[in-house]
Amino acid sequence: MCGRFVEFSNLEQLKGHFPIDKILTEVTPNYNVAPTQEILAIVHQEGLNVLEKLHWGLVPHWAEDISTGYKMINARMETVSSKPGFRDAFRKRRCLIPADGFYEWKGPKGDKQPFFITLPDEKPFAFAGLWETWRDKDREDELYRSCSIITRDASECLKDIHDRMPAVLSPNKIVNY
Repeated sequence: MCGRFVEFSNLEQLKGHFPIDKILTEVTPNYNVAPTQEILAIVHQEGLNVLEKLHWGLVPHWAEDISTGYKMINARMETVSSKPGFRDAFRKRRCLIPADGFYEWKGPKGDKQPFFITLPDEKPFAFAGLWETWRDKDREDELYRSCSIITRDASECLKDIHDRMPAVLSPNKIVNY
């Protein structure tokens, strides 16, 4: 599972690592990104890779209200294509979520130790993600754009800390998302 992560790379670093054609937001560091906060995401729209901010916690277009997003911060890779809340976004709206590291905790409840995980070269990477646009039926003109991080079984080196981890994409492996 991914419940907290870090975004501290500046815009120039992100442009050097990711396919960004258009920028719609400021890039400011956040060393404790938490669910429901706005996070950086690179979405593909109208033939361009657009860097913008989305709320972390996917709200499907058919949801009654945005509180659904609190339960949908992560999407399991094994079921993302079949679960109703993620299925449409998986087919049509994938995104990259730039990060510099993420946290996992280990230990007994009430006494967990945080571990900061990053790439060996400490360069930025991306989480595989999904995004969605939701409209409040009472305020059709207001859009709420949100996303979810795809998770997978933990890699061999992280299994002792946690059984799940985000699906991490290194910049040199990103071709078409």
